[in-house]
Parts: sequence; C-alpha cells; structure tokens
Amino acid sequence: MASGETLLIFTPLNNEPPAAAFATFDTRNLHPVLDFDADSDEEAVFSAILPRRYGGGGLTVTCYWAFTSATSGLISTEAQIERIDTGSLDLDADSFAAIQAAGGTAPGTSGQTVAINILFTAGAQMDSLAAGEPFRLKIRRDANGTSATDSATGDAELVAVEVKET
Repeated sequence: MASGETLLIFTPLNNEPPAAAFATFDTRNLHPVLDFDADSDEEAVFSAILPRRYGGGGLTVTCYWAFTSATSGLISTEAQIERIDTGSLDLDADSFAAIQAAGGTAPGTSGQTVAINILFTAGAQMDSLAAGEPFRLKIRRDANGTSATDSATGDAELVAVEVKET
C-alpha cells in the first residue's frame, strides 16, 4: 500500500453520537455537517474496520471543517482511536488511546473549508490497531483549549473525515 492512500472516509451521516457532549447534525446548503460548539467540548464517534490493505505504518486523520460564522481565529481538533480487539475489550466501557491533536485557522470566507491533519504513529497512539480489526474514531473540538488555542467563534462544522496511511 502506498503511503498517503485513503483507507476510509466518514461523513456526518456516519456519526454514532456519544450519550453526552455530542456534536449536533445540521445542514449547510443541503451539505450534511456536524456542528461543534465554540464554548464547550463536543464529540463525534465513527466506527469501521481498518482495511486489510493497511500496511502497518501510522495513520493520518484529516478533518475537513467549515464555520457557521467565523472568518478568523483558530480551531483545536482532537482525535482518539479505540481498538475493538477480540477476546479482551469490554464494549460496556470506553478504552480510547491517548488524545492526538492538531490545529488550524478558520478560512477568511464563511463557507470555505480547512483541512486539519492529525497524525498517529503505529502502536500505542493507535491503540495498537491492526489491519482487519474493528475500531472507533472519536473526533472532538477542543473548545476549552486543553490541547491548543481554540479562538474561532460560533459553531465549527465537520464536513468529512478521511483516514489514510501515513
């Protein structure tokens, strides 16, 4: 498999919202988006099976964001992976690996998108996820600035998420 090859794509319609602090479904000119508040951390969760063609390197998770009204400011995006390994994971409790984070700048025009790449090295950052295994991916807007400054006002709108091999 070539480095940078797309493995998975998630849209807002694939979201499996957590019980609390979840991003809300919305549309923008009929494009499905997930709205993440500017004042509190909110999350979206996506489930998949890592394709068997995955070669064992790291992963890059690219989040495509638009903003309801912001035309300046920063966004802080966090991601976590939870491996659903057979025989040991208890589905009754979360077991996501440590947060990986990256930031970006709101485009100068409302409605344009920005791509934010979050890098995961193979191993612990990916919860030791291997090809052919089910997993969950959690995306969070770090509105309170735990990982980095988040100063973009209003909702951030998640348009799509791409997972590729690094």
